[in-house]
Amino acid sequence: MNNTVPYTDMKDSGIKWIGSVPASWNVRTPYQLATRVNNKNSDLSEQNLLSLSYGKIKRKDINTNDGLLPASFDGYNIIEAGDIVLRLTDLQNDHTSLRVGHATERGIITSAYTTLRPINPAHSRYLYYLIHAFDLKKGFYGMGSGVRQGLNYDEVKELKTVVPSQKEQDAITSFLDAQCSNIEDLILESKGIIEELKQWRAAIIQETVTKGLSDKAPRKKSQLEWIEDIPATWETARLKALFTFGKGLPITKENLVETGVAVISYGQIHSKTNLGTRITEDLIRYVPESYLTSNPDSLVKKYDLLMADTSEDLAGCGNCVYVETDGQLFAGYHTIILRSVHKRSNKYLSYLFKSDAWRSQIRTRVSGVKLFSISRKILGALTVLLPPEEEQVRIVEYLDRKCELIDSIVTEKELLIAELEVYKRSLIYETVTGKRKVV
Repeated sequence: MNNTVPYTDMKDSGIKWIGSVPASWNVRTPYQLATRVNNKNSDLSEQNLLSLSYGKIKRKDINTNDGLLPASFDGYNIIEAGDIVLRLTDLQNDHTSLRVGHATERGIITSAYTTLRPINPAHSRYLYYLIHAFDLKKGFYGMGSGVRQGLNYDEVKELKTVVPSQKEQDAITSFLDAQCSNIEDLILESKGIIEELKQWRAAIIQETVTKGLSDKAPRKKSQLEWIEDIPATWETARLKALFTFGKGLPITKENLVETGVAVISYGQIHSKTNLGTRITEDLIRYVPESYLTSNPDSLVKKYDLLMADTSEDLAGCGNCVYVETDGQLFAGYHTIILRSVHKRSNKYLSYLFKSDAWRSQIRTRVSGVKLFSISRKILGALTVLLPPEEEQVRIVEYLDRKCELIDSIVTEKELLIAELEVYKRSLIYETVTGKRKVV
């Protein structure tokens, strides 16, 4: 069974998100198909800790020192293989998470989740796929009225579903298990290639900005704590000798508007799509034009570097973006403007700032647990490598070519992943709602 065809005899299901279904299919509710699991782990008889993450139920180390875990697990639910777990909390703030998982083993899971146990175990896999399809359609967010933080079991149990014959259920689930497994393998492979490409990109940048383009160039001791030796013709300098440091706008997310003057804040600087060496459209947000009058000093200029002044992890300390063109653009909240006193291109430095070697300076100077602050004082004390200007140009040209090639392949793989995700969602929806028959 690796193909599908349209059903010929259809009827209206009366369910908005499903529409027409095969005439032989029945309309049911979860209340008719499953019971709610309320089996507390009161005697701590079960120690296999499970969690719902990205639509998958996975094992979790019960002995970890993770501060997110409770002191006791006696209130957790004992679940069995075949159970369907729903996370119906935080609907207001989280519109991206997958909220349905299918248990493959016995264990315990937080009672904050709703667990359903199919009355007929043979229905388990199909019922999971059906509710999963509803989740992919973001159906839980439309239930009830007003802004909802969460749903309860009484609301979910009346949700209308469709049920085909057992033979059709088995055909659908076998087909989806195989197809989804193949798709997920392709996605995993593509993600692995992307990660390798990003590591290669980082290695090329670090090698080039610290050693130059020639392996044979004479070298000298750097006298710096973060790098042992550098090309003999290169110099070093502190950032405070090369830049002045300006402040971004004193705003919050609430000050952003749909249209106005472009702005980049720390959230966009920390975005995974920020390559650091150029500004792309996805990094841009907008503020009212009134800030042109009230805060003109927060406008950035060509050749500026815009750095986030806070980071939630050490790896993000030093994230910045290079301003390569003219145009009205504000530095946003939690940002520092680095403006060259020499008023010349700093694109070489934007590449240097991407290297782990250079960032190690920041990591040894910042302090914090969940939030790391980067002050102007810290930035001013940092040292940079300065090749001769003509060599900087050659380095930038070389890295632009290399990175453009790598980035184009990454983009292709990301588009492939997106297409595969769409295809998988379509397969699940069309088969579990009777739009396509598995043959």
